[in-house]
Amino acid sequence: MSDSTPVPRRLMPDEQAIRTRLRKRYRAERRFRLWCASAVVIALAFLVLLFSDIVRKGWSAFFQTNARLSIFFDPQVIDPEGIRDPDVLSRADYAALWRESLRQRFPNVEGRSARRDLSRLMSPGATYELRERVLADPGLIGSTREVWLLASDEVDMLIKGYISRESPEAERPISDQQIAWIDALDADGALDRKWNVLLLSSGDSRDAELAGIWGAVVGSFYTLLITLAIAFPLGVATAIYLEEFAPKNRWADLIEVNINNLAAVPSIVFGLLGLAVFLNFFGLPRSAPLVGGLVLSLMTLPVIIIAGRSALKAVPPSIREAAYGLGATPMQVTAHHVLPLALPGMLTGTIIGMARALGETAPLLMIGMVAFIVDVPKGPLDPATVLPVQVYLWADTPERAFVEKTSAAIMVLLAFLIVMNAAAVILRNRAEKRW
Repeated sequence: MSDSTPVPRRLMPDEQAIRTRLRKRYRAERRFRLWCASAVVIALAFLVLLFSDIVRKGWSAFFQTNARLSIFFDPQVIDPEGIRDPDVLSRADYAALWRESLRQRFPNVEGRSARRDLSRLMSPGATYELRERVLADPGLIGSTREVWLLASDEVDMLIKGYISRESPEAERPISDQQIAWIDALDADGALDRKWNVLLLSSGDSRDAELAGIWGAVVGSFYTLLITLAIAFPLGVATAIYLEEFAPKNRWADLIEVNINNLAAVPSIVFGLLGLAVFLNFFGLPRSAPLVGGLVLSLMTLPVIIIAGRSALKAVPPSIREAAYGLGATPMQVTAHHVLPLALPGMLTGTIIGMARALGETAPLLMIGMVAFIVDVPKGPLDPATVLPVQVYLWADTPERAFVEKTSAAIMVLLAFLIVMNAAAVILRNRAEKRW
C-alpha cells in the first residue's frame, strides 16, 4: 500500500525572500497602525484630562453660599419720613440692617475689630439684595423677615473646602473666630449653597461672589455678530470673483499670495492695525464691540476666502458646462448653479474663521477690550469685553474664588463654541446638495 501523504514543495530562494519581506512589511504595517491608534488614545486621554480638570475646578462656581438672617426692615433706617419715595428708599443704609441682624445673632461680639470681622462674613451684595426687595415691595418696611442673603467669598471658599481649616491662621484669609461663627451658622441651618444666579446674569465685579459673565457673553455676541456680518459676505464675494471672474494674470496671482500670507499673520498684528486705523484715525469708541468686530473680521476674511475658493474649485466642471450649454450667462451659472453647490464648503470655512475669532484675545487687548467693565453692554457701541478676555482677567486675579470663576467661564466659552458650531453644521447640512 503506497503512502499518499503529499510532500511539501520546497520553496525557491527567491520565493523565500519574498515571503520574508512580506512578513516584515505586515509587521511594520501592524506597528504603524498601533502607533497611530496609540497617538489617538493619548490625545483623547489628554483632552479628557483637560476637560475633567476644568469641570472639576469650575462646576462649584455655579453654586454660591447664602446665609439666612432675620432682618428687621427698620423704618427709621429705610424711610424716616414715611413718604415711600423711591429715591429715598434707594439711598437708605441697607447694610445697617444685616449688620444689626448679625449682632443680634452673636450678641457676645464686642469691639470694633471683632464687629468688622463679623461683618466680613456677608457680601456687599447683601446690601443690594435688600434694597431690591424693598424697592419691589415697600410693604416690607416695618416688618421682620427671614431672608437668604449672599455670603462673602471667604465663607463660600471655606464651605466648599477650598480653604483648609488645618492651615495656620496667618496663612488663610479667614480667622479662627470667623470659622467658629460660620460653624455656628451652619449648625443652625443658616448656611446653604444655592444656584449662583449672579454668575449668569451680571457683569464683572471686584468682589468674586458678585462677578458674573453675562456682560462678557453679550459682548462676545455683539462682536461675533459684527464679524459675521462683515466677513462672510465680503469673503464669499471675493472668493467668487477671484475664482470665477478675475483674469488669470500676475495681479491675480499677487492677490492670491497676499491672501494666503494674511491667513498666517499673527493675530496681534491685526490688533495693532485696528488700534492705528479704527481708534486713532477714525476715532471709533475704545472697548466697543463694533471695533472688536471690525478687527476680527479682518483676521477672519483670509480664512473664509481660501475656504470659499476651495469650495468653488470642488464643483465639477460639468455643472458649468451644462449650464453654459443651455444658454446661461456667467452670472447665472455662478449664482444659480455653482454657488449653491459650493455654499456648504463656504460655511465650513466660516465656521473655522468664527471659531478662531471667538477664542481670540490678543487683538482685542490692543483695542482696549481688556478694560474692567461692570455694566452689561446694551449695544455694539457700549464698552464691553468678551469671554476670552474675561478668562484672562480672572486668571490674573490672586483671589482663590476667581479660580473657579475662571474655569466656569471656560466651560461657558466651550459651550458657546459648541452651540455655534452645531448651528453652523446644521445649516451647512441643510444647504448641502450632492451630485
